[in-house]
Amino acid sequence: MGKPDAEGHGPADGLPGLPPEWGRVVVPDDASALAAEAAQVRRELHRASGLPGHRALGLPLLVLLVAVLTTLAGLLVVTWPRANRGTDRPTPAPYAPPATLTGQALPALDLVDADDAPVPLRGLLPAMIILLDGCPCPDRVTDALATAPAGVSVVTVTGGRSAPAGPTAQRQARALADPAGGLRAFLNQPARPGAATALLVDRTGTVTRVLPDLGTVESYRNDLSALAA
Repeated sequence: MGKPDAEGHGPADGLPGLPPEWGRVVVPDDASALAAEAAQVRRELHRASGLPGHRALGLPLLVLLVAVLTTLAGLLVVTWPRANRGTDRPTPAPYAPPATLTGQALPALDLVDADDAPVPLRGLLPAMIILLDGCPCPDRVTDALATAPAGVSVVTVTGGRSAPAGPTAQRQARALADPAGGLRAFLNQPARPGAATALLVDRTGTVTRVLPDLGTVESYRNDLSALAA
């Protein structure tokens, strides 16, 4: 069927112009004879073209899955502590006066007596000054009066405009009022219901001790006696 070309290449009974390494190529007269080979070629081409497609689709899916898992983990970390915060309430710190008050000088405050006359607080030193704006605590005042040595004043201070009369005892406390709230501001602590606060101040005007909740005499007897020295 075929003939060699002008240079003598190509088989005599094959297609002209084909490389000699391809060998003998025969074209049948009926194309249906190549149906089986064509189906095999199509299957191989489909298989070869399908594999890269699956790989190309699988990589974005993997990246998307990792991103979703990372986002869910981040949301879990952020929201989990917040759920616990609603049930965990901090324990309130116990009341305590500023430690820096001890050794500080008592400010020059003018309080008022029952006649609304000004009374310089530093003129009553040495003294045990008891703030009664949180509690009248007459028993505590009576105990302090009975324990205070001679020469040491016991001063009660309320937060109103007028000073009440002192308790009945062998000695009388000097009852004053602090309408401006200067003494409470010096303490830098609010009044607490049911508690009386006391300051012990020596004759030089230095605070020697602060009792945020005035208790029994035994808790301050020695400090009170030291004010008379």
